[in-house]
Amino acid sequence: MGMQYQNCFHRIHLEFKGSHTFTTLYTGINGHTIAGIREFSAVTTLDGRQIDYYDSEIKELIPRQDWMKEFASTDTWKQDTEIRQQVQQIYKNNIHVLIERFNQSHGVHTYQRMYGCDWDDQTGASEGFNQYGYDGEDYVTLDVKLLRYMAAVPQGIITMLKWNNDRAQLELLRQYYQHECVHWLKQNKYFQLEKWIMITAQILITPELSLLQKNFSSPVECHITGFYPAAVTITWLKNGQEHYEDVDFGDLLPNMDGTFQKTVTLTVFPDEWKKNQYVCVVEHEGNTIQKILRKDEIKSNNSKFLIVWYSVFIVVILFRIFMSHHTGNVCPKCAFILT
Repeated sequence: MGMQYQNCFHRIHLEFKGSHTFTTLYTGINGHTIAGIREFSAVTTLDGRQIDYYDSEIKELIPRQDWMKEFASTDTWKQDTEIRQQVQQIYKNNIHVLIERFNQSHGVHTYQRMYGCDWDDQTGASEGFNQYGYDGEDYVTLDVKLLRYMAAVPQGIITMLKWNNDRAQLELLRQYYQHECVHWLKQNKYFQLEKWIMITAQILITPELSLLQKNFSSPVECHITGFYPAAVTITWLKNGQEHYEDVDFGDLLPNMDGTFQKTVTLTVFPDEWKKNQYVCVVEHEGNTIQKILRKDEIKSNNSKFLIVWYSVFIVVILFRIFMSHHTGNVCPKCAFILT
């Protein structure tokens, strides 16, 4: 699947006029997970920027932007918190249903829903999206215009038929996508994006660069983190020349604080980089930072750092299910039971 993740986050600083996107992602995980990965989480973003967050540990809906705190004392906020608590339990049950339906047994499995809408404030055009994924693949998708579910895999046909027969729920979804979702974007765009423009137009956070290696014979990662805005260029040089052989470019990943991280991996044997000079060069907003590949510059990533990075990586991989299609409140925000 193609990935639109990077473009989505570019909207933070490039698209204050034009297209705007409101998205909610529910993620349920079954099985033993590593530290930092919750059994259930719900994340809402506006133009790629996280605005609220809920997970199975905190069990509260948390505002992620100062302007969202204005909503935190309202009845709607309380209702949205209760909805997420209900969805958490439903997702736990749904994963067990899907494990049986896919004839699986042990291991970690994921079930997700991404929903929301796009709105172009120049043309007035709007479009909704509502997709479900299981274990990193599309499961069932709602055609918002036709109000019909489509199964992406044979195991999803049962779900598709059941949900397509629920006319009351489909009508609620129609109301949500035609009115509520776009209305939220229109209503909230003006009072908060003006503040956002003033803030983000002036923010510049320089990347922190590290050279990482799991062990002596492993590939070397040029890892940058904590930077904003998202646009960045990472290049490996060999003896002063740009070097692309045996180089793997990782995806742009979000940090929880709104900054970003990215990794570009160089796969060469230690004897090779001892005989030649390899340099990782990072260009960000007119600034250039670099590190020469030497033994004393390398940090081991077989540590707590790897756990934190892997936690973020897992979350981003889950996003990829939906971002390829540009990938919300029954109540359209609620979860559907599969059985």
